[in-house]
Amino acid sequence: MKKIDVCLSPDLIHLYDLSALAVVVVDIFRATSCMVTAFASGAAEIVPVEEVELCQEYGARGYLTAAERNGITPAGFDFDNSPFSYQVEKVKGAKICVTTTNGTVAIRRSSTAPAVYVGAFLNISRIASALKEWNGNALVVCAGWKGKPNLEDTLFAGALIDALTGEYEVADDAALMAWKQYNVASNDLLTAVKNSSHVNRLLGLGIEKDIAFCLEFDRYSVLPKLEGDALRLV
Repeated sequence: MKKIDVCLSPDLIHLYDLSALAVVVVDIFRATSCMVTAFASGAAEIVPVEEVELCQEYGARGYLTAAERNGITPAGFDFDNSPFSYQVEKVKGAKICVTTTNGTVAIRRSSTAPAVYVGAFLNISRIASALKEWNGNALVVCAGWKGKPNLEDTLFAGALIDALTGEYEVADDAALMAWKQYNVASNDLLTAVKNSSHVNRLLGLGIEKDIAFCLEFDRYSVLPKLEGDALRLV
């Protein structure tokens, strides 16, 4: 049977051989939730970059831009890091360059894998379907927070493993921990994350509605995949 593992932080990705894996990158609060929402709103392409300055360079080339550092958007960008920002008409057909504290770092560090998908609770069934079709092992890369694991990304990993029961078996303890944690929390994810560090950061910014939105299952049926330097729908 195929195996699925979980990398709890991009800082641990050097421990994994990505050369034959399908990778799912997740940053629930909020980068990959934003990307999934942008594609559902009609975005044509999203370029994830690690540096604010590189994102600005893409802006000079005609891309719309989005940036986030420590939950806050620097001045001069078209979008912040809320999925609600992408539910607007100008997203349709747009090419967007994005840089965030954690999510875009995780995507770039995963880019050597033969298949890299962007996942969220918002599109979890499409992610599960893609992995069922993949003829090999898989890895969920959690964006975490500045190198540390976080609860919401780990819960997504557990939920995905749960959805793949019978198709994949857990590869290691990180995957087993994620799966068991999800089984404990699955009846009420919002309550499960209420005391987490990232939720407390977001509540401090006054964006409670983002938290509930990002925990919704299957609001969208889109599958973003990294092709070269850009994410596009497949």
